[in-house]
Amino acid sequence: MVPQDRIAQLEAEVAAKDARIAQQDAQIAHLTQQVAQLLEQVAVLSEKLGENSRNSSKPPSSDPPGSGTPKGEGVGKRKGSKKPKRKRGGQRGHKGHHRELLAASEVDDFVDYYPDRCESCWAALVKLPDPRATRFQVTEVPPIVPHTTEYRCHGVTCACGYTTRASYGAEVPSSPFGPRLMSMIGLLTGVYHVSRRKTVTLLSDMLGVRISLGAVSAVEARVSEAVKPAVEEAWTYVGDAAVKHTDGTSWLQAGVTLSLWTIATSMVTVFKIVADGSKKTLAPLYGALKGILVSDRDSSLTFWAMERRQICWAHLLRKFVSFSERDGPAGDIGRELLDYTGLVFEYWHAYKSRELTKATFLAWMKPVRAGFIAVLQRAENADIARLSGSCANVLKHKLALWTFTTHDGVEPTNNHAERELRAFVLWRRRSFGTQSDRGNLFAERIMTVAHTARKQERDVLSFLTDCCRARVDGTDAPSLFVAQAQRAAA
Repeated sequence: MVPQDRIAQLEAEVAAKDARIAQQDAQIAHLTQQVAQLLEQVAVLSEKLGENSRNSSKPPSSDPPGSGTPKGEGVGKRKGSKKPKRKRGGQRGHKGHHRELLAASEVDDFVDYYPDRCESCWAALVKLPDPRATRFQVTEVPPIVPHTTEYRCHGVTCACGYTTRASYGAEVPSSPFGPRLMSMIGLLTGVYHVSRRKTVTLLSDMLGVRISLGAVSAVEARVSEAVKPAVEEAWTYVGDAAVKHTDGTSWLQAGVTLSLWTIATSMVTVFKIVADGSKKTLAPLYGALKGILVSDRDSSLTFWAMERRQICWAHLLRKFVSFSERDGPAGDIGRELLDYTGLVFEYWHAYKSRELTKATFLAWMKPVRAGFIAVLQRAENADIARLSGSCANVLKHKLALWTFTTHDGVEPTNNHAERELRAFVLWRRRSFGTQSDRGNLFAERIMTVAHTARKQERDVLSFLTDCCRARVDGTDAPSLFVAQAQRAAA
């Protein structure tokens, strides 16, 4: 073979090998990229699999058995720290809880026992009342018998042969059920969340009242209209509050996902079901945007000025717990953030229990603020997947992280709103929401009245009855806040 031909053959073989090597390199690079993507996906799925109420926004009821906080791993505690073992039940030195006796004015009957003779000399004793007599009370509910009033319109035949029938008087109600019974039905289905079918059975078994499923729905509508003025009053009150908590969750109407929101203060709670949780939809609910708003970092609440907000540290805590459970730099940063969060709660609780003065509390919080922000900035610059972006978002809310340190009455967490919303969440899980707009109105109104009445130390059934009676009589609806005004005046 001519040398030139041999050289050309070898060069062709080398070129073919180079092409195969390049193809293999491309395949290796592609497979390496796939492995990296799969590892990232496994990490994300593993993190989701490990989510619970400690490291995410999931409620405690969703936690599987055995997923509680490990001993020694609470906020500010290191793994391995020992917790003293103790037996279940009340501990030595614990003040017991006992049933309190009713005042004499609340007792219906008294049965007095006197000793006949002295246990020392057996002389006859005079029956004299003892102001320190031992007391034991038994409470019983008498048989409940419903009271039914029948209105009759008689027809009288005249001598001329014409029969004239009387008309119902103005005092005759339009509903076949009285104000208290309607209130009880509203309380059962709207506050205690008993199903309508079980409500029908319960009324029959306990009260001897026969009612149909359709009638229960009609009564709900009547109760909803009766409490409407009280709900409007509550919305006015919450709009003027200096500090308010807010939170939202999903709600279902005939299988369609809606959004349920609450705004709560120490004296009033309101609920509203809206089409969605967008900024455009929510902004009108908050009126003139007065006071300080405590919430999570929901982007739909950005219409509220950041310097007049307080971001919930409990939400941040759960986020940082999820960071700390990861490997590598993400876990290290998560544990640093947890340490600072532990100091925030430790100093806050010490201040609330008056172990720290306001000046000392602010002085101790100053380096905590600086260190916390520094860790967030370092985390943002580290470019760590599923961590840097979250830390950058927290930094965007830095003006709303420390409002609780400078404004009295502001808490560092949004636990109040979450607790208020919890009853609605459980209702949704049991009944899968509502079926109509009318059902939504009843749900949000009855829950607003119930939660607010309890905060006002009002009896819920009595207040609902007053509202229903006012609607039947055509008089002004009662105020939710009269009792508070009376206490303030006293």
